[in-house]
Amino acid sequence: MSEIERDSMEYDVLVIGGGPAGLSAAIRLKQQARQAGQELSVCVLEKGSEAGAHILSGAVMDPRALTELFPDWKTLGAPLHTEVTEDRFLFLSEKKAHAVPAFLLPDCFKNDGNYVVSLANVVRWLGEQAEALGVEVFPGFAAAHVLYNAEGAVKGVQTGDLGIGKDGKPTANFQPGMELLAKYTVFAEGSRGHLGKRLIEKFNLNKDRDPQTYGIGLKELWQIDPALHKPGLVVHSAGWPLDPKTYGGSFLYHLENNQVAVGFVVGLAYENPYLSPFEEFQRYKTHPEIRQFFEGGKRIAYGARAITAGGLMSLPRLVFPGGALVGCDAGFLNVSRIKGSHAAIKSGMLCAQAIFDALQEGRQADELVAYPKAFHDSWLFDELYQARNFKQWMSKGLYTGSVMVGIEQKLFHGRVPWTLHHKRPDHACLEPASECKPIAYPKPDGQISFDKLSSVFISNTNHEENQPAHLTLKNPEVPLKVNLAEYAGPEARYCPAGVYEYIQDEQGQNQFQINAQNCVHCKTCDIKDPAQNIVWVAPEGGGGPNYPNM
Repeated sequence: MSEIERDSMEYDVLVIGGGPAGLSAAIRLKQQARQAGQELSVCVLEKGSEAGAHILSGAVMDPRALTELFPDWKTLGAPLHTEVTEDRFLFLSEKKAHAVPAFLLPDCFKNDGNYVVSLANVVRWLGEQAEALGVEVFPGFAAAHVLYNAEGAVKGVQTGDLGIGKDGKPTANFQPGMELLAKYTVFAEGSRGHLGKRLIEKFNLNKDRDPQTYGIGLKELWQIDPALHKPGLVVHSAGWPLDPKTYGGSFLYHLENNQVAVGFVVGLAYENPYLSPFEEFQRYKTHPEIRQFFEGGKRIAYGARAITAGGLMSLPRLVFPGGALVGCDAGFLNVSRIKGSHAAIKSGMLCAQAIFDALQEGRQADELVAYPKAFHDSWLFDELYQARNFKQWMSKGLYTGSVMVGIEQKLFHGRVPWTLHHKRPDHACLEPASECKPIAYPKPDGQISFDKLSSVFISNTNHEENQPAHLTLKNPEVPLKVNLAEYAGPEARYCPAGVYEYIQDEQGQNQFQINAQNCVHCKTCDIKDPAQNIVWVAPEGGGGPNYPNM
């Protein structure tokens, strides 16, 4: 459909993704322009129905970067209301919980001065600040394609066409996507951004880097009994229900208004194809030490999202002609601290400064070499350097990993003379089903544990039904011939939303079914599919989950 005539709009800077990194980049650009008494046109494209609609995080937030962006954020009403009051770290066995004494906890697990927040609400607030500064924020518009100039530099994006039917043909409601052009384009799509992924491949940005590694984070928001609520309590755990060699852990954060955020993270380098991160999460909540908080409570929201967890050694080159990667699109998460929002904000600010300086010099569409240099000279680099071995050690098993992380972080504060490396991408870690033991998960009780479909329902996920599936297959024969035959159909388990099913037709033949309308945009399938046959592309803008305050 390249022959279609498309409208175009031009800006100085275009930002793809209205999360903490993208909005912070836009805000910093407008702040710099205002201080210089100049006009600067900045546009943010957000595929969710509003800023914050697709944002899901724990979250305990370190306000350091936010304070740099808005020193008066408290006066401005930023929704950081609940300061952390207590840290607990538990090692769980099936029936017992062993608390780590506070004096043994490394600093990365301490949260003095941090806040329990809804990151979705923080992003909504950032969106308001951006618009107040004159940033044009366009929610409900998905960036579908990267556009390049004659020299091969990024010159902007094309938004997705609307009104395309399932058959791939325009319907009566067809509206062509627009071309949004800019001197520089910032990609801030979050973990496994579908355009960021293409840019990394096109410009070979991961050359000489470790393979990126990911986790899947699942989260629920609960309204609990006021008698059980402890505002500011932060509980993390490792161990049960995962086996000792599978990376993962939990979080349980007490917010304001008798609400608790509970979640579970599973590293996507896991080996057993029978493992279901969703079922592990539901099982975790039944532990006596955890279940006590939810007795008599009500689950009010659910969601899931991939986490870019490779750390500093997997961080791609950040810049390419005409643009840059920021936030989780690059992978700035500090997995040892279980925090990424402060890193996202800081990366957006560093990128914005490099762009503003380039525009001041009359440049455009070149490589912003000042951005990676500024990152290397920043406190964010120091923080990620100290944490560079965390995921690698923990990938060696719970016990070895815990001991070595304790030694590195407690005794040396991460400043050790050795650096460990990731060897394989996550999709290559899955073992054949014939070599693994099936896992029997208990049936959900509907009070503490739940099934996938009732969970998706409260994620407020919706997609226009008459549109091409945004979960595409390079080869439609692979699911049955490879994934089902060799790995017992892992898609049906690693997807946290019931998108993928293996069913039998009337003749008893296996069929592979994709329920794209259930997709919560977590990107796990794009990461974990052992054949790398599933490719996530952008659905119509506004589709997907609508998280109220996740």
